Parts: sequence; C-alpha cells; structure tokens
Amino acid sequence: MLKKRSGLALGAFIAVAAVSCSKNDDVAPVWSPDVQLINVLSQNNVAQEDTLFFKVKAATGSTFSWFVDGKDAAVADSVFKFVSNELGEHTIRVAASGNGQSASSDAKVTVYGKYKFGTFVLNEGNMTSENGSLVFISPSGVVTENAYFKANGTDLGNVAQDLYIHNNKMYVISQNGKTNAVGSSFTNDGMLVVANAETLKKEAAYNDELAALRWPTHVAVLNEENVILRDNNGLYNFNTLTKTLTFIKGSRSAAKMTMAVSNNKVFAAAGSKVYVVEPNKDTLTYALDMKASVSGVVKANDGNIWVSTTGSPSKISKINYRDYSLIKANEISAGSVSAGFGATPGITAKGDTLYFSGAGTKIYRHVFSVGTTEFMVDAKTMVENAGVVYNNIAVHPLTGEVYLNTIKGYGPAYLFNSISVFNFSGKPVLSNNYKDYTKFPAGIFFTYSFN
Repeated sequence: MLKKRSGLALGAFIAVAAVSCSKNDDVAPVWSPDVQLINVLSQNNVAQEDTLFFKVKAATGSTFSWFVDGKDAAVADSVFKFVSNELGEHTIRVAASGNGQSASSDAKVTVYGKYKFGTFVLNEGNMTSENGSLVFISPSGVVTENAYFKANGTDLGNVAQDLYIHNNKMYVISQNGKTNAVGSSFTNDGMLVVANAETLKKEAAYNDELAALRWPTHVAVLNEENVILRDNNGLYNFNTLTKTLTFIKGSRSAAKMTMAVSNNKVFAAAGSKVYVVEPNKDTLTYALDMKASVSGVVKANDGNIWVSTTGSPSKISKINYRDYSLIKANEISAGSVSAGFGATPGITAKGDTLYFSGAGTKIYRHVFSVGTTEFMVDAKTMVENAGVVYNNIAVHPLTGEVYLNTIKGYGPAYLFNSISVFNFSGKPVLSNNYKDYTKFPAGIFFTYSFN
C-alpha cells in the first residue's frame, strides 16, 4: 500500500511541474499577415499640394514602411500624409513586418492640377505700371495670388481682359500685350497666352502674330484652329497652329462683352444684335436682331442662350441655339440688366435663376419659369469700401452663390477692394469676403462653367 501511494504522489508531482512550466514559459504571439490600408478621407483624387491621410491596421507590435510609386517614403509611423506635385496616378503601399514575416497593402490615388477646380478672378493690372494677373480661390476658400506668375515666373499681358478654358487649356487675352496704349514696353508673355488649365504652366504665347488687333478684349474657343477674338474692329478667327489671323466678315460692331459658346458656335453681342460664328468660316453665320440694346449673352444649362436687353421694357430672353428662334421673353420690372461700363454680361445664370445688378451694388434675382423678380441685397450694407462695382456679378454654377467685385474708388483707393460671396438660399448672407486681392478685376470665372 505504501508503494502504491508513492507512485500516485510522483505522478501528481510531474503533472504539477508540467503545469508550472507551461505557465512560466514565454510563448510568442502568432503574427497576423492581415494588413489593411485605410484612406482616412475616402478620397481617391486630390489636387497638387493638398494632403491625403492614410493609416494602417495591422497586428500589435508591427513595424511599418511606406512607399510611393515604389520609392521609400522614409516614414515608419502608422499614419502617412500624402502630398504630391506630380500629376497622374500614384500607388501608395505600406509594408508591415513582425516575427520575421511581412505583408503589404496598396491604394491608388490620382493627383490633378491645383487649378483644375475653383474660381479665377482676372486682374487687368494698371495700364501704365503693371501687367495682368490671376487670383485663384480653391473650393475650400484658399486664395492664391499671382497664380500665373507663381507657375511660370513671368506675367500675363498688360491689361488682361478675358479668359476661356477649352480642352484643358486656358486662353488669356490682354488689351495691350507687351506695349501699352502710349507706347511703353512691358516685359510679359504677350497678348494671347495659352496655359495648361490645371497647372497654369505656359504652353504658348502670341504677340507679334496679333499685331493687327486694336485693343482686343475677349476670347472664345471652339478648337485650336478656331480661337475667336474680339477687338475694336470686330471678330477674328485665330488659328494657333498656323498662326494666321482672319477677320470675320460682317462682324463689325461686336460689343466689348464676354461671348458665349454652345453647340460649337460662338454667340457675341453687337448693339441690338447677337452674332453667331461657326468654325472654319470667315463670315458670320447669323445676326439675330433683338430689337433693343443687348447687355448680356450667356449660355443656359440646356445649351440655349440667355440674352438680356435694355430699354422700355428691359427683357431677358431665351434663344434656341439651333435655329435662333425665340423660346420665351420676360419683361424685367425691377432692377437693371445693364452691363454698365463693364466688359462682362449684365446677367448671370444658374439653371432657371438669373441675377443682375446693373453694374451696381443692388442685386436682384429673376426666376425665369415663373417670371418673378425680387430684390436680394444692397452689398453696401454688408461689404466695407464697396464704392465701385468693377465688372458684373457672377453666380457659381454649382453652389449658386453670387460673386461681386468692388473697389473703394479710383486712384490709390483701388487697393482697397473685395471679392464678396453672397448666399441667397435663405436670408441673404455674406458667406465669404476676400479683401485686397484684386487690381481692377476684369471678371470672375468658374472652372466648372467650361465643362
């Protein structure tokens, strides 16, 4: 009996010892090869210089390495900030390692030009002392001054007047180019500048080729062979490939006003008429008689054309872009659709809603389908130093906000100015006011309008 109990005791000792050893030994955790790359902002597209954030989800104790297009980004953290100036598609990769094993995960992002989406304000500059320039406002409200100069180290022409974006190219026309009205020479890129619309990098410039023009003011583009320019004599077709300039017969009296493009045609104000220009033609296609002074020609979102006319009564008309027939005309009972002294249209439109201010600070809204007109706001009650409205208001094609450029006055007072943004979705609100960026603003241009 004694021997039997000793055997049982020995077995119990071995079992306890085995359990004890199991509890005291360090057993390494099993490293998981599951690695997840998380795009924090859920954005696959980003502008140059903007930031995307990525983080990695992996086993505890992992170490990390980040790569961009196969190149080590020299980042070992679990969070990675991606910023790039290089356009196009990029591959972000994170490698996680542990216990002698490794695994990785990829994500693809596309970088587009800083200036692809947003709002431009084109500055004339000063005829006697400075060239034109561009102010850019990003969708998030970040302002870039002298955007063209920052991209190129050179200036736009003297007294920049108008711009147009077509096929990812921006065309900027200036009144004087390299020589102003009194013969002074300026160092700049010339009368017509063509730049990449996303980066503003200059692609071409023309000055001597346009020597026949007399104070050109506006540009509209059908293609590289049909760049329509307006000057004091009328309309011209400039072929940027052959560098030939051709006057369009019958186009004399074309107004100093922004032209509209629809259905591969250019529509231009001319006194009481609207001229129609088609590609590869050296004569007008049509001259629509509006029977009153035309103060604005604007493309509607359905491709038809809005035309405002002043007189008794003033009207806003909708014109069929195919056959130039009148679809409908509404009389305007309040406010003014005059373009004033400006070179931009007296009306601006988003959908069925049009805005106008008669080149003044009192803004009105007209809903075309129901024919109602209402006073919205006098900018002077909200904007400091709103002494002079310099060119006309413009409505953002996506947000519906209305932009207004004002200066305190002429002489040195022009340095006190505002780019004011009004929201009229409810009670009128000044949603943004960008101060002291303009230098005689020639117009407000939304990149989305050229899509």
